[in-house]
Amino acid sequence: MARRNSKKFAPEVAVQRAIARAERILPGTPAPEGKRDPRWQAIIRVGEFVEAQPEPVWEFAHRWGNHAQSDLRMAVATCLLEHLLDRHFELLYPRVRHAALESPRFADTFDSCWWFGQAKTPKNAARIKRLQSQLRRSREASAPE
Repeated sequence: MARRNSKKFAPEVAVQRAIARAERILPGTPAPEGKRDPRWQAIIRVGEFVEAQPEPVWEFAHRWGNHAQSDLRMAVATCLLEHLLDRHFELLYPRVRHAALESPRFADTFDSCWWFGQAKTPKNAARIKRLQSQLRRSREASAPE
């Protein structure tokens, strides 16, 4: 039903509605093993707007990609961030890079992504690999001895 209703509104209104619905149930708690997780379903609905509304989806992904709950960060990585970089790499990579360097939690979100589309081009893949190396060195430098 949510998908049908979202088609009645302009994309900028529909994405805000999807975000508002997700925000009402987040952070929540992970569903039991084998059960559908309403949090993941809400994040998937936000992800339906990656193509047409990358800015609000990015803002949502950035906010929740910093959360302490690893399962929530994994949902953001696999349902939002990797698709944002797949479709809008040049627009969003500088922000993603900054967020990953600034926050170990967001770095974990970034490291949980698979790379598709624009993120897999040789130039962009090299940028991702450089950032991953930089994040790895940073983690190693800050690890207790």
